[in-house]
Amino acid sequence: MSVLVSSVVMIGMFWVVPTGLALLDGPRPPGWDALRRAWPLLAVPGALALWLPRSGAAAVLAGAYALATLALALQAPARLMLTRSVRPSEIAVLSALVAPSVAGLALVAERASYPLFGFDLDLLALTVPHFHFAGFAAALVAGLVSRASDGPAARFAALSVPAGTLLVLLGYFVDDWAELAGAVVLTAGMASVAVLTLRERRELAADPLTRGLLAVSALVLVVTMLLALSWALGEATGLPHLSLTWTAATHGLGNALGFAVCALLARHRLRADRTAPPLPHHPAPPLPHRPRTELPA
Repeated sequence: MSVLVSSVVMIGMFWVVPTGLALLDGPRPPGWDALRRAWPLLAVPGALALWLPRSGAAAVLAGAYALATLALALQAPARLMLTRSVRPSEIAVLSALVAPSVAGLALVAERASYPLFGFDLDLLALTVPHFHFAGFAAALVAGLVSRASDGPAARFAALSVPAGTLLVLLGYFVDDWAELAGAVVLTAGMASVAVLTLRERRELAADPLTRGLLAVSALVLVVTMLLALSWALGEATGLPHLSLTWTAATHGLGNALGFAVCALLARHRLRADRTAPPLPHHPAPPLPHRPRTELPA
């Protein structure tokens, strides 16, 4: 893997996934807390695999990380059994829990130099960050935004982001036009997330840093998704477009750092503001009593 892709994937492994999991409320399936706390340790073999040459040893290390992502994916049906909810926001959260397992499988195949389902190794390498950020972070943020802003736009965002991600994945197996259809759905869902994020910035964020993080995440998201849509359109129609390498360097890096990291940081700060205890109220001390002085007649 390139240095850029490996560095971005490490951010996804060590920070994005555990930070996103910490933002989830609701019933906790058995093993949830232990898995969330241990995640940075479980990500170590995957990170080591990124920097080794493609080999059996790298594939074994990647396999250890893939098992961790599979354990996370199994939390989705367990959570569904506890919540018994098929609300759009919960569907987005469940899809986010499953997404890293796709990245884990792609990482094992790429490190083993195995063209899984006929995909070349470069495409498998880019699938790893895609399903940490578009698959996990974007779906999770869509679910959290949908919970905060109920309405048609929120429900559309929560459903279209995971649906678009799935359609893009299925497009790999069909043709470029199917992938373009997935990109259109995903872009529309991400645009809804951006609009709802700006509304959230106006209504919920009090301090300037949180407001700035929300604004950056929303505006960067619009730009990066237009780049992804341009690439998918060019692949399907033959129109001029950025190469896959430049798309990964612009769309991928912007989506990872400008959107996912800023959005999760902002929501971590919003959560901290909501759960912080109120400051104690200290009433002002009474003014000292001064005896009234009678004026002479």
